[in-house]
Amino acid sequence: MAVDEPEHAGFWDGSASRVALLGSAVLCFARTGFHATTTRDITAAVGLSPGALYVHFPSKEAVLFEIARTGHQRSLDALRAEPDTGDSRAHLHRLVVALVTWHARHHTVARVCQYELAALEPEHLAVVRELRQEFTGVLRAAVQRGVADGLFDVPDVNRAVRAVLSLGIDLVRWYRLDGADPPETIGEAYADLALRMLGSPPDAVSPRCSPPTG
Repeated sequence: MAVDEPEHAGFWDGSASRVALLGSAVLCFARTGFHATTTRDITAAVGLSPGALYVHFPSKEAVLFEIARTGHQRSLDALRAEPDTGDSRAHLHRLVVALVTWHARHHTVARVCQYELAALEPEHLAVVRELRQEFTGVLRAAVQRGVADGLFDVPDVNRAVRAVLSLGIDLVRWYRLDGADPPETIGEAYADLALRMLGSPPDAVSPRCSPPTG
């Protein structure tokens, strides 16, 4: 398993060694978990001395926080970048495409963001939770507007939003960039599924995705 190329090319801010350490930490945390990973594991994987990590971060937990904060912020930015043309159904579709495509393209970082949060210090966890609330709020507003416009038929908006979110979040457990479906294809397919879940079938269904492999 390798860190996805976009997570090296401009994903992280800072010097080359800082970027290398973050990329290595993503791999280590995704493979063995935060607690089982040592700072030596992170530095050795990129040919740096054990003390090199502390030049850029005060602790291993600070590395995890930077990964979680950056990952959540970039996924939120991806949602906010989607234009709202006034068509609530089309807007929701674009949001889900962005949600799923981002999580597929950055599945390794996203897996760490989703499954290692319990290791964060309370003040760092609070920052990430705020980002998660903003992320959820973007989707909730889109679903609420679709309901108000009479385009979506859901008995509970919050439950519907959690179900839509799960489409992007769950795939980080199994998705591989070298699999049958590129991020954009699975994004379109899952967005069509989201519309069906909300009681508003798409006019044109995207190509059927292949089952996960590996």
